Amino acid sequence: MNASTAPGPVVDADFLRRWLATAAAVVDREADRLTELDSPIGDADHGSNMRRGFTAAHAAVELEPPQTPGGVLTLVGAQLISTVGGAAGPLYGTLLRRAGKALGDGTPATPEEFRDALRTGVEAVGKLGGAVPGDKTMLDALVPAVEALSFALDSGAGLADGLAAARIAADEGAAATVPLQARKGRASYLGPRSIGHQDPGATSAALLVAALADTAAEAVA
Repeated sequence: MNASTAPGPVVDADFLRRWLATAAAVVDREADRLTELDSPIGDADHGSNMRRGFTAAHAAVELEPPQTPGGVLTLVGAQLISTVGGAAGPLYGTLLRRAGKALGDGTPATPEEFRDALRTGVEAVGKLGGAVPGDKTMLDALVPAVEALSFALDSGAGLADGLAAARIAADEGAAATVPLQARKGRASYLGPRSIGHQDPGATSAALLVAALADTAAEAVA
């Protein structure tokens, strides 16, 4: 593994608290759109579920701020599991809890350590849901995002540029779910009728990656 050589922000507890605040605001703003996407192929509650979960997670972290980046992600993941209904809670909770545990008790994390932790979380989501990219799930945004971040860091980019690349990859991955037929989750019950709709999970995943990119960009501004 090559290490990034460009200067930039590091991932500490404050960085992830600012990410969480940005993510909660974005999810709140986009909740209606997420529900609209979920209506034809799901239970029409993805936006409201995500809003409730990230509002609760933000409040919990602000009430008792963890001192390590791993602690922030672990607490957020636990809150999402307990407050987000349907499959999204366990999946996003697993993503963040496993990433948090991978970071351990150290602070701050290097961009490469953060990338590796995200990869661990994404792999855990795939195992939990039995899904792979192309199944029309959140993995269609998360997997290309981690790959883009990894490529950028290995090419010498800093965290901000790496996450900017991840944001583009996640957005493209979410958009690419439109022509896919769902093979996992509630949408899979619709068979060919799931074609033509953007996956709400991939869309919310892209929003969370975008919040990371915005947080890193603001840190270097």
